Amino acid sequence: MSRAKRSDDWGFPRWRPYGSSNEAQKVRLCDRHGCTNAGNCPAPKSPNSPDRWYFCETHAAEYNRGWDYFEGLSAEDAAERAADEARGARSYARAQHYAWGGSGDGSRSADEMRALEILDLEPDADFETVKKAWRALAKETHPDVKPGDANAAKRFAAGQAAFEVLKQAEERKTWKPAGA
Repeated sequence: MSRAKRSDDWGFPRWRPYGSSNEAQKVRLCDRHGCTNAGNCPAPKSPNSPDRWYFCETHAAEYNRGWDYFEGLSAEDAAERAADEARGARSYARAQHYAWGGSGDGSRSADEMRALEILDLEPDADFETVKKAWRALAKETHPDVKPGDANAAKRFAAGQAAFEVLKQAEERKTWKPAGA
């Protein structure tokens, strides 16, 4: 009668990873006849079917090259399904992070965008255009030009604040050496 022997690892995880065991691992083979690689890529057996083939990467790629998404559908049904898919893809593209936030390329803050609106400029206006728009607004609405006009004074103050916001943003964009 032989004695039971201890295993070398004592069951302590430092000798092997957690959850590992000495039993053989079950590996699903590729469903392609004659292939002995692991079949870890599921593929549908037919459209709208829960049944799956399990192929290795090579045979999954071969299977996908010959896959016809519209197989078994009439031309009208295939066109309708294609239109539904395209409609869904366009909706996703429109909902990307920058599209719902308004116009612009994302390089300007919300305050800068409001300042550009006050000066009636496009979101991609450069600083020279901002200066010209501010000068034109100042000539038109300055309290010395239109004394006693409260509406013009209000527009002038808003334009001045908008120009300051855009001027500070422009200064932050340009690099200046520490000693300058």
